[in-house]
Amino acid sequence: NKDYVEMSDFEEARDKVRWGRAKRSRVVDENEKRLTAYHEAGHALVQAMLKDADPLHKVSIIPRGPMGGATFALPEKDRLFYSKKYCLAELQIFFGGRIAEELFCDDITSGAQSDIKQATMLARGIIMEWGMGEEVGPISYAPDWGNDSYFGRTTPDYSQRTAEIIDNEVKKLIDSAYVKVKDLLEANREKLEALAQALIKYETLDADDVRTIIEGGHLEKPTVSDLLAAEQKKTAKANDSDWLLDDNDQTDENKES
Repeated sequence: NKDYVEMSDFEEARDKVRWGRAKRSRVVDENEKRLTAYHEAGHALVQAMLKDADPLHKVSIIPRGPMGGATFALPEKDRLFYSKKYCLAELQIFFGGRIAEELFCDDITSGAQSDIKQATMLARGIIMEWGMGEEVGPISYAPDWGNDSYFGRTTPDYSQRTAEIIDNEVKKLIDSAYVKVKDLLEANREKLEALAQALIKYETLDADDVRTIIEGGHLEKPTVSDLLAAEQKKTAKANDSDWLLDDNDQTDENKES
């Protein structure tokens, strides 16, 4: 029932196609909502503070698809390749949510499952496919599944010793990213706390909102409850107007009769 399409409509369309329909009607336990807010605040803070990462676009704790919330980045350009600095920044972003849970919720959850899986895949890509490992060096150990499956091979074409070196390098990358993120979030606890509280209040923050909070500012915008109340008031007013029109029509008919 809009007169024209707004940017918010394009945002919702893009998010729906990529991540699934927003489950705004889903009843979320308050403790779960709080945990999700800290988890996503951790991702968003790391994303916003690392210069080698893609710029933050927005962060939300509205359930969408299988996710309880999400942090969205917006690349400034198409990437033809990935630099090592960019990859290491991405590794740190993946662990922002898990570490925020650990620091602020005194617990960790399965909500980081996808983050851990993506971080592990990226770390293995860095070492096995892109030749960025310090010990392994510029050698590709990525399996060629097409040829292997054709000849019936199911074992890697490198030694057990090499496999151990690869595993050690992958773990080294993961551990290093984890420690760096933990140090970053501990040094910025107040900013992360402010972001989490803003997410609980507003549910979705764009990049400008996050920047304002990180710089110590305060947000002045309507909450979700305010918007719902305004919409209900508008609907009630429209219904009252319709009732008055119907009542006037009936009065006119009575006069004519």
